[in-house]
Amino acid sequence: MLTDYTKEFFKNYKLAYPIMLGQLGHILVGFVDNIMIGQLGAAPLAAVSLGNSLVMFALFLGIGFSFAITPLIAEADGEEDYIKGRQVFQHGLLMCGVLGILLLLILVFSKPVLYYLDQPEHVVELAMPYLNIIAMSMFPMMLFQGFKQFADGLSLTKYAMYATIGANLLNVLLNYLLIYGIWFFPRLELEGAAIGTLVSRVFLLVFLFVILFKKPKLKPYFVLMKKSLQKIIFKRLFNLGFPTALQMIFEGGIFTATVLLAGTLGAQAQAANQIALNLASMTFMIAVGLGVTATIRVGNQKGKKDFESLRRIAFSIFMQVFIIMAGFALGFIVLKDFLPTLYIDDIYVVTIASQLLIIAAIFQLSDGLQVTILGALRGMQDVKIPTLICFIAYWIIGFPISYFTGKADVLGNIGIWLGLLAGLTASAIMLFFRFNYLTKKMLH
Repeated sequence: MLTDYTKEFFKNYKLAYPIMLGQLGHILVGFVDNIMIGQLGAAPLAAVSLGNSLVMFALFLGIGFSFAITPLIAEADGEEDYIKGRQVFQHGLLMCGVLGILLLLILVFSKPVLYYLDQPEHVVELAMPYLNIIAMSMFPMMLFQGFKQFADGLSLTKYAMYATIGANLLNVLLNYLLIYGIWFFPRLELEGAAIGTLVSRVFLLVFLFVILFKKPKLKPYFVLMKKSLQKIIFKRLFNLGFPTALQMIFEGGIFTATVLLAGTLGAQAQAANQIALNLASMTFMIAVGLGVTATIRVGNQKGKKDFESLRRIAFSIFMQVFIIMAGFALGFIVLKDFLPTLYIDDIYVVTIASQLLIIAAIFQLSDGLQVTILGALRGMQDVKIPTLICFIAYWIIGFPISYFTGKADVLGNIGIWLGLLAGLTASAIMLFFRFNYLTKKMLH
């Protein structure tokens, strides 16, 4: 019966909403940057899009690894083993810090690659100083991720949400002052936006650290380990984090590729692409919250060996995300001509972006489904085959369509986005078959 599934909706939502708001907070930082920079023109907006394509690739790698901390902390918390929890937390935090430095170096040294990607030269020049400052934010961002995933593992999800809201407000204020040179602040334009992001990420880290450090029940976790570093803990973190990072890179990589492909069509086409991507990524964060919920609830049922409930709860989440994303799809279609005007006053850019939003509306459904099914499979600790599925869907199916139909003399930007639609749909279908096959096998 339908009520068997719908009765789970509230419990799903209750678990998902702090994660949704936290994830949405990071995207809203980009939304604010894009709206304020869009007022400077198409070239600066295209430069931010180009710079952020490298930044997002780095973040996918780092955040994917940090996701390994949460289930291990939750496991130790369930066992009431503070020593084990402290070891996982401190090893995980060290891993995040090292990753933050590595990602900073990768961004700095990969900058010259932008000159060889057939991008407009003036756009690349504008992106360089922006990237230098954003690269420095990777270290505090990754340490924040370490603390956030630790808190999530202990079911303390609201503190990261508070930090994110505070950081967003600070980012809006600094952007306004530094991009346009308001009051006695210098007019720094793109570099001002980057400084705003850097300061807000330092704030994120300090705010969350202070809150967690002051919690009396968390004191045991902050006592430094007496034992030296242990390979076995790093290995567990790696085995859980690496496939997740790969999944995020395969999916994030194809979105990065659309930015680069759009750049070959000119600054205006790239600006339109950035607007549509930013809008689609905001609605996607709602689905991400439900994806994490799927991991938690499916994992719980797997532990109880209640496979009937596991399958029913997972399907309730798939149904819920489909309904929500269908609502967003309708919104994109109805508001396709209005939403791009929030970013930029350029009729050509707005026209292209409104066309892309129609395709974005359609792939809302498959994008929401694939991320929740992926979350359910992660809850079942099935990570290797789903990683292969992601690679096939995005890079064997999606990217070739984007590449060949996205040329200026074929379909241009629309062709690029048709590739995204094909990749996301293929991913959702294959992951569903995988989930259906495994859960039916469990029942027999």
